[in-house]
Amino acid sequence: MIRFYFHPTPNPAKVSLFLEEAGLDYEVVPVDTSRGEQHAPAFRAINPNGKVPAIVDTDGPAGKPARVFDSTAILLYLAEKTGKFLGSPEDRPQLLSWLLFIASGLGPFSGQAVHFQFAAPEGLDYAVNRYRREAERHYQVLNDHLAGRQYIVGDTYTIADISAWGWLDRASRVLKGAGDPLAPFPHLKRLFETVDARPAAARARQVGKDHPFKRVNDEETRRALFPSNYPPAC
Repeated sequence: MIRFYFHPTPNPAKVSLFLEEAGLDYEVVPVDTSRGEQHAPAFRAINPNGKVPAIVDTDGPAGKPARVFDSTAILLYLAEKTGKFLGSPEDRPQLLSWLLFIASGLGPFSGQAVHFQFAAPEGLDYAVNRYRREAERHYQVLNDHLAGRQYIVGDTYTIADISAWGWLDRASRVLKGAGDPLAPFPHLKRLFETVDARPAAARARQVGKDHPFKRVNDEETRRALFPSNYPPAC
């Protein structure tokens, strides 16, 4: 059984999609980050970084419970555990390269673009431009790579495509104001639509829908999500 620590944001969405694709038994454990539940000692014992997603595999290596945090680490762990969505052995160098391209580039710059366009104080035009343009640059790199390819790595659907789907689903927020944000990146748009049309993607979108996650962006939310913006408590 996989205990899946979840909040409805892009990185947990990747894990939701894998779990649904692989047909693994899992239990959703909601972590309401807007209420600060990610800072609770019980959760920090699972992910010391205080972020979602995280999992606990009750049947880990040697039959012992295993905790894994960070969406890319979780995708790799589950793919290796199940033998699914890894591509061929000769694909592995490219699989690792593109997974880390998404993990260290496309994802973080997309997240910062969303933050500075929606959450940060107005007037930070340099930061908005910096992160949005870098998100677009990463889109273009992946778009160019996908020319003439159906999937990111090799000839089959892999965890690289699953990882990209999580953030591409938020393209309208990354590229705020764009009517069709992926239109300038046709190969990337095709990949997103291909993954999004899979039945597992529809099921992944339903994960956590029965939990009343906080939606109000008030002072409690800002302090929970951006604690480094506030002085430490005495």
